[in-house]
Amino acid sequence: MTLHKVRKAVFPIGGLGTRFLPVTKALPKEMLPVIDKPLIQFVVEEALEAGLEELIFITGRGKEAIENHFDTAFELERMLYDRGKLRVLADVKQCSLEPGCASYIRQQEPKGLGHAVWCARHLVGNEPFAVLLADELILGAKMPAIAELLQTCEGEGNSIAVTEVPYEHVSRYGILAHAARQGMICTAHDIVEKPKPEEAPSQTAVIGRYILSPRIFGYLEQQKPTSSGEIQLTNAIACMLKDGTPLTGVYVSGRRFDCGARDGIVAATLFRALQDAALAPIVRESIKVFDSNERAL
Repeated sequence: MTLHKVRKAVFPIGGLGTRFLPVTKALPKEMLPVIDKPLIQFVVEEALEAGLEELIFITGRGKEAIENHFDTAFELERMLYDRGKLRVLADVKQCSLEPGCASYIRQQEPKGLGHAVWCARHLVGNEPFAVLLADELILGAKMPAIAELLQTCEGEGNSIAVTEVPYEHVSRYGILAHAARQGMICTAHDIVEKPKPEEAPSQTAVIGRYILSPRIFGYLEQQKPTSSGEIQLTNAIACMLKDGTPLTGVYVSGRRFDCGARDGIVAATLFRALQDAALAPIVRESIKVFDSNERAL
């Protein structure tokens, strides 16, 4: 079965962000900044740089700030132009998406990642598509992480980003059972959602980038909610694997940060700061001062 070129990217952004309360009471977690750029902008830029053309955002109540972020701000742009702040103006205009490029669908209830992806079925249609999670930030890669997945797609075009995680952390992720790694890829036989360490088939964890066949929607429709009331994308992929659909795991280059947790977003902020010629000396000096003060206490 030959499918069309991958053109569409789905961004599930309907989650509540409870791990960042109280700031996420009024601010979507996807708008949390890593220095001067919100998380959602990183993955949108990644998708566009990889050549994806249609962006589908699965939103929820209180996510209007994301739509506004990617809209044109005429008054702000005019003010920056009049004041000669052309560099800042260029950064602001870079956020704006072309007319017709983005669609927004509301997920009425936060019923899990699988349900969010299923909500995109009518806009995706009978095409393979990408899924990018905004709280999985991949920095310093040779190319956009989703582009590395696109390079591996064959046949029905199912590919998933993976990384090795410590044994004691496997219960936080979907974990692959797979054949021996060959270079940057492996062939998956099964996928298990958040297994106990002693039951995990490997230490190879899924990290928030997917290329999926539209067949996944049929499997998602068949899924029963978990005890927490969620439809798991991992479980639908496992069913698809059992029916013989191939899935490639791709060990993406770059450094991955779990920005759905406080330690991840702090680490990502420090990483970006240390790559910035103006900020790096300040960060290094501040760490020395803080460390000296701590030692003195």
